[in-house]
Amino acid sequence: MLVKAVIIIFLLVILYSLVSSFIFMVKDKGEGDRALHRLMWRIGLSIFLLILLYVMFRVGWIEPAGGPVIYGIGD
Repeated sequence: MLVKAVIIIFLLVILYSLVSSFIFMVKDKGEGDRALHRLMWRIGLSIFLLILLYVMFRVGWIEPAGGPVIYGIGD
């Protein structure tokens, strides 16, 4: 349950960064660097979340739920 909460918090922070960068673009009319800095934070947080998800998968804290992907050979 803690893993899901961490993932949701990261997604909300990424969404907040995206919305605030849009607001800064509209307010600054392309003159300031605030939107650029927020978008750089969003990219950094997204990459960190992907790395965190990979580490959690490798450690065994999260497991795939199944689906159309077949992991075995010759199934």
